[in-house]
Amino acid sequence: MSTWGSRGLRGSTLEEMVNRTNEKYREKGLALIQKIPTPITPINIDKESRHITLAYFDQKSTVDYIGAVQGIPVCFDAKECAVETFSLQNIHEHQVAFMKDFEKQDGVAFFLIYFTKIDKFYYLRLDELLVFWERAKAGDRKSFRVDELNPDYWIPLKKGVLVPYLEMVQMDLDEKDAAK
Repeated sequence: MSTWGSRGLRGSTLEEMVNRTNEKYREKGLALIQKIPTPITPINIDKESRHITLAYFDQKSTVDYIGAVQGIPVCFDAKECAVETFSLQNIHEHQVAFMKDFEKQDGVAFFLIYFTKIDKFYYLRLDELLVFWERAKAGDRKSFRVDELNPDYWIPLKKGVLVPYLEMVQMDLDEKDAAK
């Protein structure tokens, strides 16, 4: 069973940036996105600092964030990657199933991936992920490289601490509308 302590603060840089971005979007009335807490049961608590040092997850989480952008439901997960190859082991089947169901309800589901080695953010659409996912299920590589990603979905950074992903959500919606 996975434990909270075993994963440390992995992803905390991206999470902090996304949280700030979401707050700016809320202040400007552009979107209302909330971080979904993962329920945990503490096992060990440091008595002096009152910090949880070991815990287990009560249930499988689905996505990190959920909300609405100008009336359109969105959900996404934020991932950090220290190399230029992203392992699909970082994405779980129950997450993909939830995201598929979310999109069947006319929502937009995606992943924000921060490639720390190259200091770049990528908006991974669900349909793009599914291509890599199916490739892995067929016995091929269980990862993808940055050079395989659609260059249109690299997120242009603004003000250094924000991840302006709303532009990518709009591009994603436009592509879905054009495909209908």
